[in-house]
Amino acid sequence: MQMQVSEKRWFVGLLAIVGIIGASLFIVSLIQTPNNSFLCSVNYSNKNDNTPTSLQLNSILHYATSTITPQQSLSEITITFDVLKSLKRPCNFLVFGLGLDSLMWASLNPRGRTLFLEEDPSWFQKVVKDAPELNAHTVKYRTQLREADALLSSYRNEPFCSPVRAMPLRGNERCKLALHNLPDEVYDTEWDLIMVDAPRGYFAEAPGRMAAIFTAAVMGRNRKGSGVTHVFLHDVDRKVEKVYAEEFLCRKNLVKGVGRLWHFEIPSKVNSTIHDTVFC
Repeated sequence: MQMQVSEKRWFVGLLAIVGIIGASLFIVSLIQTPNNSFLCSVNYSNKNDNTPTSLQLNSILHYATSTITPQQSLSEITITFDVLKSLKRPCNFLVFGLGLDSLMWASLNPRGRTLFLEEDPSWFQKVVKDAPELNAHTVKYRTQLREADALLSSYRNEPFCSPVRAMPLRGNERCKLALHNLPDEVYDTEWDLIMVDAPRGYFAEAPGRMAAIFTAAVMGRNRKGSGVTHVFLHDVDRKVEKVYAEEFLCRKNLVKGVGRLWHFEIPSKVNSTIHDTVFC
């Protein structure tokens, strides 16, 4: 019996080691491209600089020694990962939500700027306690999920919710869908990618994602640099996310969808001579 217990412990220990190695290889496969360069945010002024950042190393250690898995599926994660690789330059990545996968998102954009916005102060403290290197802020929303239908039917009556007059978002208190009181860093940065995976939207009193979707659409339309703004919306199996995506992000801008994630490419309207009265 003692020999059986000893052998069992040895076998469990071996499985744990194999699991750690496997998890490490999985994270490495995500944070490295085939030519051993790190994603879009590689410093192309020095192409031989393939040294992993401390954030990436912490991320590998974190996930390799934890039972925690990302909230999105591998196929969903891959959509954003492929965009990060394709841009081939330092990226500005805005994420609505802070979670158990935030360290992964930051490590996939190691030399760019990744900013997380979280509505729940207690959850914020829990996450940043374990990952203090994350760039994150708490934010407040003025909406509740129960208002989704009313806001959708009435926003066109408010001039400051129109595609033309919604900017600047900062200080736009007239439009309830506009996130007007975010940290200055949000407004002062032109975002290449915007992930909407928060705030909570599964009970009536929750903020819902209506304002986050609207704000992402306005930011994309007002992009001053070249290219499009990539917007990723999660949980599109839910009614509000789907309806608001079709209203503000537009079906014509939807380029890919996998599982519960939709990827939109929002073109800039800054230099357009046509003043749109509707988003789509």
